Amino acid sequence: MALVKEYKTVRSVEGPLLFVEGVDNIGYNELVEITLPDGTRKKGQVLETSKGLAVVQIFGTTAGLDTDTTKVRFLGETMKLNVSEDMVGRVFNGLGEPIDGGPKIIPEKRVDIAGAAINPYARSQPKDFIQTGVSAIDGMNTLVRGQKLPIFSGSGLPHNELAVQIARQAKVVGGEAKDFAVIFAAIGITNEEAQFFMKDFERTGALERAVLFLNIADDPSVERIITPRLALTAAEYLAFEKDMHVLVILTDMTNYCEALREVSSAREEVPGRRGYPGYMYTDLSSIYERAGVIKGKKGSITQLSILSMPGDDITHPIPDLTGYITEGQIVLNRDIHRKGIYPAIDVLPCLSRLMNLGIGEGKTRPDHRGVADQLYSGYAEGRDLRSLSAVVGEEALTETDRKYLKFADLFEKEFLTQGKNEDRSIEETFEIGWKLLSTLPEAELKRIKTEYIKKYYKPEQKKEE
Repeated sequence: MALVKEYKTVRSVEGPLLFVEGVDNIGYNELVEITLPDGTRKKGQVLETSKGLAVVQIFGTTAGLDTDTTKVRFLGETMKLNVSEDMVGRVFNGLGEPIDGGPKIIPEKRVDIAGAAINPYARSQPKDFIQTGVSAIDGMNTLVRGQKLPIFSGSGLPHNELAVQIARQAKVVGGEAKDFAVIFAAIGITNEEAQFFMKDFERTGALERAVLFLNIADDPSVERIITPRLALTAAEYLAFEKDMHVLVILTDMTNYCEALREVSSAREEVPGRRGYPGYMYTDLSSIYERAGVIKGKKGSITQLSILSMPGDDITHPIPDLTGYITEGQIVLNRDIHRKGIYPAIDVLPCLSRLMNLGIGEGKTRPDHRGVADQLYSGYAEGRDLRSLSAVVGEEALTETDRKYLKFADLFEKEFLTQGKNEDRSIEETFEIGWKLLSTLPEAELKRIKTEYIKKYYKPEQKKEE
């Protein structure tokens, strides 16, 4: 083992950062132990080192630090996580320490949390459908095993409820439950939200197949940079060494980016767009690109990252960069939420780029693509006509137009709206979809093959007449 060196050469303290002089052979990301004058010990990590100067990021407050008497020990190793199958069913804090009153994890191995993005050459094409039980996702923006699909939300919108519902209901159709695990990482959440997550997981029994990492808002913001990496390290172990299908839910990535900005400004780096560091794209990639399927491995990592868009602005750097790196997006809409619709998913700006790989014959149903396209088209038409009818009045519209208006209302009321504990199978989603499409004239169904229209189209009004 490398010799552990102790220094008393702290030059200055700036925010969460400590500048230590006269150091040698110090590595990037190396762990540090800081001893305060009163004997209190804190942990830290080397952010940068050059020409005998080390910048140390402290996990905690820097209150009580004295530049003359504070001791700094460089431990000669990077931050590692103790991993084991026993992690499933447990709750950890943002630094990977158990907080559920249970025993410490006896590790099968210790793994560096930095990890690495999956080499594109080693990737296998995602192709298996994951059923979330939420119609707006399963039917129109399908989640595929190995995909990274973010949820763009806004402050006050029910993204936390949606996150726990997906965590509770998600399953690989045809796969065994024991092969499926959920890793839930909450970043910078309030105590109230933490209690909500823990109680919901315990109440529904979802905790039995889940690993929770909770970083609370009053924890040091620097911890937020570590929490998602701990979650993904645990996910990589369960997926690629224990052959499990792992769904990683990260909420809220906006808090992660704020912590990144805070550390960047403490380091006095030149800010990029809106004050965020110029390397934020690369940093976010190092998290998102750890999801996928690897050739020759049975397991997989699927990622749902939730972020609240500041000011509901989809062009803000956080959702903007996330959209470039990930494979689509699910967008929550405040106007839909105000109508009392849950989940408040606006399907029009939503997209799942890998959807076609996970649907169709033998996976969901042969008519899936056509039904999704036709529902999208009908709802978009109905939404446009709402704006028009507000100007010219509903009486000025044609009979077909009025049917589209009715279709948009029914779509929101029956397809989008569902209970927070309602787990719809893909068959139920199709049933509702066809029931809605049957309210439109058959001639309007231009995106579905004739054979499927003959099989599933049942116009109820004709029967009544």
